[in-house]
Amino acid sequence: MIKYISTRGGGQPRSAASAVIKGISEDKGLFVPESIPALPFKPGDMVGKPYKEVAKAVIGAFFDDYTADEIQACVDGAYDSKFEAEDVVPVVHAGGAYFLELYHGRTAAFKDMALSILPYLMTTAVRKEHEEKKIVILTATSGDTGKAALEGFADVPGTEIVVFYPSTGVSEVQKRQMTTQTGDNTHVFGINGNFDDAQTGVKQIFDDDAFNEKVNEAGCRLSSANSINIGRLVPQVAYYVYGYIKLIEKGVIKDGDPVNVVVPTGNFGNILASYYASLMGIPVKQFICASNKNKVLTDFINTGVYSTDRQFYVTNSPSMDILISSNLERLLYHLSGDPAEVKDLMEQLSTKGVYEVSDKIRKGMDKLSGGFADEQETLDAIAKIYDEDNYLIDTHTAVAWKVYNDYREKTGDETPALIASTASAYKFAADVAKALGMPEEENGFAYVKALEKKTGVPVPSGLKDLDKKAVRHSGVIEKDALRDAVLGSLK
Repeated sequence: MIKYISTRGGGQPRSAASAVIKGISEDKGLFVPESIPALPFKPGDMVGKPYKEVAKAVIGAFFDDYTADEIQACVDGAYDSKFEAEDVVPVVHAGGAYFLELYHGRTAAFKDMALSILPYLMTTAVRKEHEEKKIVILTATSGDTGKAALEGFADVPGTEIVVFYPSTGVSEVQKRQMTTQTGDNTHVFGINGNFDDAQTGVKQIFDDDAFNEKVNEAGCRLSSANSINIGRLVPQVAYYVYGYIKLIEKGVIKDGDPVNVVVPTGNFGNILASYYASLMGIPVKQFICASNKNKVLTDFINTGVYSTDRQFYVTNSPSMDILISSNLERLLYHLSGDPAEVKDLMEQLSTKGVYEVSDKIRKGMDKLSGGFADEQETLDAIAKIYDEDNYLIDTHTAVAWKVYNDYREKTGDETPALIASTASAYKFAADVAKALGMPEEENGFAYVKALEKKTGVPVPSGLKDLDKKAVRHSGVIEKDALRDAVLGSLK
């Protein structure tokens, strides 16, 4: 059985079920598998198989303390008719690459891929571990995780979910998705701050032993739906494996041929999932990490120095407006192999806002490329691929495509590329419409209607008539008031 251990070396090895419930280790590190399982099949043998079959095999390989029937039930519950695409994840050729469309779930963003299954993994784990306390899910969001987590956990018995988002740092559509969320166990708060403030506040709550004792006395325990939770990360591995299989099916590659993977990245979880897929056996030549103007990851990849001592920008790709990329800690662990080194780096980040990695880690990053796109380049990319291929992409996917084109021009590398297409263009309709030269509209919802009229691309059902839904969560709090908001949400 695969055990899960902390990136910082503390705590006891845990089963997958225990790690999913716990969310974050006692020593504040992130859970990683002691060993990465090999793919339980040859990719070529899975050609033509539905997404659920691939997901069941990949997730089951990591979470081998769950029975086959338990994994099957989780997968069946997650990937059903709530996904509007026939087989969950279409792979579409456009702009010289293959777009892995991850946004056909209920909230029209890639977070649905993992957050549709996490509640099933969590509730199954609670039964397996005989957990009697109510699970309180704390989530910081830069726009998409919050809604997907709310949708996944709404009215799930034995849970409460509390979401914090930057009150002025998300799109109008994203904000309305969260503030109209139904469910007696859902609690949503805007904060006067940015995503890093929200994420740091949530981490501080997990780190606060006295506060956690108060929560325990209330008959609850804290967990997370952010990608710091291994139950969020592992389901994301499955879609990169599936994407590779689809390229074989399309005749683009043969089984065993390498691909490049391009991911628009803020918190580093989505690209880390592709790295795990490669460790399982999917041949990846290059991982291309695409950032927006908040290019902390680009600079890190190019220099080995991670520094948050820089200006923070609010951009037109807000889900990537992040300076502290939590999941990078897991990559550092895998490349270093030394939890004491990782712990030291994370302490430097916490106290000084900067660290520099060792030569060993730098050498391990040789398959990782970094690039960025500013706001105008993002809009130009949207216009270019629509004009040339009649293909509509959102601002985050546009960052990835622009960075991929830069990489290809610089290196001449024509290895087939999978680009993670992370959200529907309608979630950022105002900016997409601007890119296409459309007239100004009165609000984000009017842009949705105008964009559909111009392009003929259907609006995802989860985004229709959002402006007509009643706002249920209107609270905005200061960034130092998260603990009070959590306690006030316990029932």
